[in-house]
Amino acid sequence: MKVKYFLACMLSVLLVIGVMGCSSESSGENGQDEGNVKKITFWTPFSGPDGPKMKEIVDGFNDSQNQYEVNLEIKPNEDYYKTLDLAIQDKKNVPDLSIVHANHLPTYADKGILKQMDDLTGDLVKKENYHENAWEGASYNGKLYGVPLDIHPLILYWNKDMFKEAGLDPNKPPKNRKEFLEIAKKLTNKDKGQYGTVVPTGGLQDFIFPTIVYQNGGELITDDKEINYDTKPVIDALQFERDLIEKYNVAPSDVQDSPTPLFLQQRAGMILNGPWMINQFKESDIDFGSAPIPQLGTDTQAVYGNSHNFVILDSVKDEKKIAGIKEFISYVGENSISWAEAGQAPASKAVLESDKFKELDHQPNVAQQFDYVKFPPDVPNWGQTSDPLFEEVNLVLLGQKDAKQAMEDAVKESKAKME
Repeated sequence: MKVKYFLACMLSVLLVIGVMGCSSESSGENGQDEGNVKKITFWTPFSGPDGPKMKEIVDGFNDSQNQYEVNLEIKPNEDYYKTLDLAIQDKKNVPDLSIVHANHLPTYADKGILKQMDDLTGDLVKKENYHENAWEGASYNGKLYGVPLDIHPLILYWNKDMFKEAGLDPNKPPKNRKEFLEIAKKLTNKDKGQYGTVVPTGGLQDFIFPTIVYQNGGELITDDKEINYDTKPVIDALQFERDLIEKYNVAPSDVQDSPTPLFLQQRAGMILNGPWMINQFKESDIDFGSAPIPQLGTDTQAVYGNSHNFVILDSVKDEKKIAGIKEFISYVGENSISWAEAGQAPASKAVLESDKFKELDHQPNVAQQFDYVKFPPDVPNWGQTSDPLFEEVNLVLLGQKDAKQAMEDAVKESKAKME
């Protein structure tokens, strides 16, 4: 009897384990679905003040219907792509929906990691509902791999009090190189440790340097992947930045990694930075203005920008989950004024053209540049390829190298990276 009882108990345990195993396999790809509610895991790098704003949007979607539940997971911005790459490599806890920047999108698309979105759009998510350049920025090799959330181009900030003290109109920022230099000279007072502008090294050069290159009518890399660093528009753009320090004397010679500290200390009258700084500046005591980037180049108006894009990993096969993702993206397109309040300019026309957006203090100045924004080169591994370029740019800004020689050296180094 004891043997029979033992065998019966073991059989019961095995049956329970078997049921648990079946239950696990039939659950959602990430997390367990509850009843008829399909769960969708959504990863973002919004670990700053923009995170709560995205949560507002996600919560609004979840409250608006009862078929899907989007679970927002915010990963540290500085480690976001490492975390995403590890999840994809290990095939564990892979998100269903992710945010990918425009400069990373070609890398993931080229590796076949992302779903092509052309076949997934058209009913709920329509091309005509987004700014044309934003939609183009989510494409690679003529195919759509993302749906744009926003565009964040470089913009101009200026200190209105410093303008007044210099006898300048505080509501009239420069629109071209000539005006920029004239104003920068009037703002500069070295006895006070005060400058017209700041030429930083570091990450902002990823935005500043290409902006002036494009304004000079140049390209860093052509469509057929030819590296153009050693061409005149590129060299001239770099020389102009160095001239702001060495020739025009309107920027400090002890080059800063970021222009933000001097701006907050009211020692820099004008800086170039991103829209992500809007809320931080609003929390300061500075009376500041923002405007589209002046045409510092010699040929045309242009501005470098990046963007956040919704992407679906190719591993997502659940059709109901994909339908839920489309519902969510469509909802965000109609309800992303919270994202604008986070300092961003959404790509959705429903928001861009709304009265609420137009009433915001600074974000409309960001959106004014959408028509001529330039995105990162359509090159996989652009970060790795461009590392030598920005290393050489920094050497020139620090006064350690000639601009022409630096760009010639950068060409050789970047070509080696691409081989």
